[in-house]
Amino acid sequence: MSPPLDLTPVDKLEFLILVDNFVEWLSALPPGFTQELPQHILSKDVPIDTLTGLPIVDLDNYCCGAHGLSILINITIGDQTHTVLFDSGPEPHSIERNIKSMKVDLTPLDGIVLSHWHRDHSGGITKVLEMREKQIRQTAQEIENVTVDLHPSRPIRRGISRPPEYKPICTLPPDPTFVEIQDRHGQAELDDQPHEMVDNKGNKMGIGISGEIERVTEFEVGLPGALTWMKDENGEEGWFNDHLIKDERYAVVDVKGHGLVVFSACSHAGICNVIHSLLPLNRPIHAIVGGLHLAPIQSQPAKQTVEFLSERIVPQPNYVLPLHCTGLEARAMLRDRLGDRVVPCGTGISVVWSGTDQDDEILDEKGGFKIVS
Repeated sequence: MSPPLDLTPVDKLEFLILVDNFVEWLSALPPGFTQELPQHILSKDVPIDTLTGLPIVDLDNYCCGAHGLSILINITIGDQTHTVLFDSGPEPHSIERNIKSMKVDLTPLDGIVLSHWHRDHSGGITKVLEMREKQIRQTAQEIENVTVDLHPSRPIRRGISRPPEYKPICTLPPDPTFVEIQDRHGQAELDDQPHEMVDNKGNKMGIGISGEIERVTEFEVGLPGALTWMKDENGEEGWFNDHLIKDERYAVVDVKGHGLVVFSACSHAGICNVIHSLLPLNRPIHAIVGGLHLAPIQSQPAKQTVEFLSERIVPQPNYVLPLHCTGLEARAMLRDRLGDRVVPCGTGISVVWSGTDQDDEILDEKGGFKIVS
């Protein structure tokens, strides 16, 4: 399935990486990227050292890394702004600490999107909703439900097995239930079809959510060893092999003058399959952001994926931001082939891209992207 073909172009895209495996402070970044430290130091309410009069690097209250992903996305269309949280990290503690650290205002939150039912992406949903409730109460406003965009196929449990026997070795904690989400003023919207999110007034928000990602590559085989506890057609419960993780979805934003920015949480379906599905939008790819699931490289198609991203997409993406489950070896391979197009990112880094209608006219003259053999 392709993403929505009538995706609304946006004037400005800003996003903040709230949860990622890495905390990255030391690498040089391109224009538009800002690391966590300067955001704190330049804040108007930075604590000041009474002895030296200088801003304090307040390490006790800075972000932490965690095995998961959460990205706060802000979109501007004309005079309207929209805020969407893409995934929520693995558990309540990291997302709570990092929201407090980055002083994130959750009161204008228009929606939460869960990419797929794995606890390292769903574990902070109820904590985010709880923090939103608290912030709104402090303003004495009425608490309205916020959309939580979910795939309808919530598993009973997800687990891990070890090939080739595929014997279960552990289970992930349960994902939040629909009732738990509803109890925190979250309105569960179940949708497995491509769609563009809308706010509570019916305005399109410029962020498209994919349907099931079609598998067209031969080398991307999902997540061998993935298990789901489910009922079969006879009503019997138990573990079933589920290496395709079919409920995974990605988000995509079309930024004027730049092109498509795709947010892929884990890429269990394969980032190359994700790229194939974007062809009908007929827009160049500006950036690929998120987990590429290329670890370990001994069992995941790192070599083929790096070749695809560096040689088969024409023109090449302007940026690749490998996060979460990509793995250090695959990051190094990408950097070796794509150079500075690969940006070392992690928790606390913010990114801003703006465009104009005039920029977009120039971009449209160049056309979209193609995949070559």
